[in-house]
Amino acid sequence: MAKFRISNTIRRCRFDAGEMTQKDLAEKVGVTRQTIVAIENAKYSPTLELAFLIARAFGKPLEEVFTFDPDD
Repeated sequence: MAKFRISNTIRRCRFDAGEMTQKDLAEKVGVTRQTIVAIENAKYSPTLELAFLIARAFGKPLEEVFTFDPDD
């Protein structure tokens, strides 16, 4: 089965949102700080629901926060 990678701009979005902490973002979307760390570092791909919640927390469309990168 092909491997896929979901990259993101969460770190940049947090900075642009007044230097929001990982904890602040986690509380806004209802997950742990560790979950945000794992997603931000591309160690974990969020569910579609969580991805939308994260994008909404920044007031951005999903595709400005997450990018799908098929591994060639």
